Formats: sequence, structure tokens, C-alpha cells
Amino acid sequence: MTCLGKFCALLLILTTSSAVAAQDQTQAQWQRMFELGLKHRTASDLYTALKSDAHGGQQSPPFAQLPDWSGLWLASGGSSFFDRGPGGVSPKLSPAAADAVKKGRELEAAGITYDENLSDCGPPGFPRWLIIPFLREFIVRPEQTWLSSETVNNVRRIYTDGRGHPPPEDRYPLYYGDSLGFWDGQKLVIHTNQLMKRSMGRNQPEQSEQMETVEIWEKIDRRTIEAKVWIYDPAVYLEPWYLTRRYMQVDNPDKSLRMNYWHCSENPNNQVYKTPEGGTQYRDFTFTNKENR
Repeated sequence: MTCLGKFCALLLILTTSSAVAAQDQTQAQWQRMFELGLKHRTASDLYTALKSDAHGGQQSPPFAQLPDWSGLWLASGGSSFFDRGPGGVSPKLSPAAADAVKKGRELEAAGITYDENLSDCGPPGFPRWLIIPFLREFIVRPEQTWLSSETVNNVRRIYTDGRGHPPPEDRYPLYYGDSLGFWDGQKLVIHTNQLMKRSMGRNQPEQSEQMETVEIWEKIDRRTIEAKVWIYDPAVYLEPWYLTRRYMQVDNPDKSLRMNYWHCSENPNNQVYKTPEGGTQYRDFTFTNKENR
């Protein structure tokens, strides 16, 4: 996607905020959370265990007990879907996913990239939503929390009013799945299923409809929110993978910066197609090499 005025400014903010992001978890902390995922066969089992540890958690708590996640936020780092975690721990991938990662890195090294989702102005989907760089806003209410990003007003709705997931016969794949949760003090614990099969990132493996996730969202200091994330998908991971993502509050003292609807089709330079070599090319002009300016 081509960088436009406001978005360029936000990317600059992102670069700055990343440099002052909260410290990574220590290796021991990360390992403890990673092993917690390994103890549970499914995401649902992990979610149930966390709910038990929280003595059932809170559903629809009073406003006064909810954390303050107001303001605007940008992704500011954390671990990834396929890179090593602290201490050099690597995700154990299925053969198909391992091949896709290897091929993707080869394509990236050759400067070849195409994204059938974002290049066609589609939503990133989840869990890819966790890592996209766009402006975010978090709306916290007793009965549900909205985790939103500026691109096409993507919204994840986390229901905390005590409802369950739809019955199996009523489920179907969704870009962001179906998410429900509970409050454990100031922590929001989330279980997501009904996810759609789609790419997890540029030149990265494709997740399956079997994917389910568990997250714990918490404000860890005045300007940083951290999400602890466990991903279960037997088509991608031979064992559940654990990662963290962080979001830094954007300086906005005069409140002039606002969330707006943003869609890549508004910029004609984003009309691209996939080349026979697997790369990306613009429809109305052609890039030939790095020296051609």
C-alpha cells in the first residue's frame, strides 16, 4: 500500500513509539506462559482453566471496575507468529507450514511479495490483526469490549455478558471469528473460534478454520497495553504457540488526531495485481528495478 499524508505521520509515530515500548518479557516469564499453553490440549481447555483460576471471572462488571483503555494506540512490538521466542524457542510447525515459511523467506529475500488479502483491499483477519500497524481504539463496556483498527473500521467484538459461542450447527468462518471473554480483575481474557482460512501475513503460511486462540489483555503501565496470545491450529502448529503483542498510546494532547475510516482503494496507486513470478505490480505504471526512480 502506498503511504499517504496522515498515514505516513502515523508510521513515524509508530517508529518512535516502538523505540520506547515496554520491555520484553524475560525468558522465564515467556517460558512459563508458553508451557501453560502446552498443558492444555485445546484453546477451549486453556480458556476454561484460566476462568477457573479467576474463580469464574466477572461478567458485565460495573463501569467503575473496568480499566481505562481510552485514547488512541499503535502496535509497538512483541513476538511473532513464526520467529523464535525468547531463549531461542522456535514454533513447531506442520510440514506444510514449515515449507511455506521457507518459501516465503526465499521470496522475501528475492524482493518478491504479494498479499491476496491486503493487496485487494481485504481485511487482514485475525490473528493477523494483532500485528498490523494502523491506528487503534479500544472501547471498554461492561457487556462487551470493541478492539478496533482504522483500516476499513475493523472491529473485534469481545462479548463479556455471559453468553457462549454459537452452537456448532450455527457456526461459520468469519474474518475475526467469534470472541467471548471475562474479566479477571483488570485483565480481559478472550477465547476466539470460527476463524476464516486465510494468509497469516505476507509470504507466510495460511491458517485453517480449525484455528482457535486465547488472549489476556492488560494495561501494564500508563501508556502500554500488552496482549498475551496462545494460538492453536493443528494445520500450522504441531503444538500451541505463544506470543506477546504490545500497543503504545499515541500522544494526542489537543485531541486533533481521530479514528477515521480508511480504505486502500481510496488511493489509485494501490490497484495492483500478482505477477507470474509471484510479486506485486501496479496496474497503471511499472517498476522495473531499484535504480529506476
